[in-house]
Amino acid sequence: MSSLRNAISRRAHKERSQPHSRRKFGLLEKHKDYVERAQVFHKKEQTLQKLREKAAFRNPDEFYFRMMKAKTADGVHKLENETNKYNAEELMLMKTQDMGYILQKLQSQKKKLEKLTAVLHSLDSQPSNRHVYYAEDSKTAVSYRELEARRNRVSQLEKLYMDMALQKELQKKGRKRKLREDELAGPTSKPVYKWRSERKR
Repeated sequence: MSSLRNAISRRAHKERSQPHSRRKFGLLEKHKDYVERAQVFHKKEQTLQKLREKAAFRNPDEFYFRMMKAKTADGVHKLENETNKYNAEELMLMKTQDMGYILQKLQSQKKKLEKLTAVLHSLDSQPSNRHVYYAEDSKTAVSYRELEARRNRVSQLEKLYMDMALQKELQKKGRKRKLREDELAGPTSKPVYKWRSERKR
């Protein structure tokens, strides 16, 4: 009988859509959405339950030497030496590596920009007896948009590289101070620093 019951075609029951009066509340949650949300909720609930049990059965006399170096800020354990994880030489090396990567990307983008500019320039300077290219042409318009995007990217990378170079110089030894607005030769939005001259031995 079960095989006959399965042989009969049944109507596929679809889940109802969101009523028109409730469209402002977004899509109506379907059963599969509820199942997924419930699974995530119960997973979080089980994790919290395990943590509560672990805290309840914790030995109050338990001690680790790492506790002496840890502090609690807003309920979060933080180690004192996390901020001073790297010394000055290691930080300088990481800054140099980051600058090298930015410089490599900048040079790559400049080469691509020069190549694209040369291609578009050759299109614009072709003789009129051959094929005529119009600005409305979709491919040419896309190329000009790409050219503008690459120019913006190059300027952003140059600004980022200059900022990183300034930060690297500021980390070096030597007395320096930030110039005031009345000491500047011309108006600028970027900070300008002056290093005190030191006598070389």
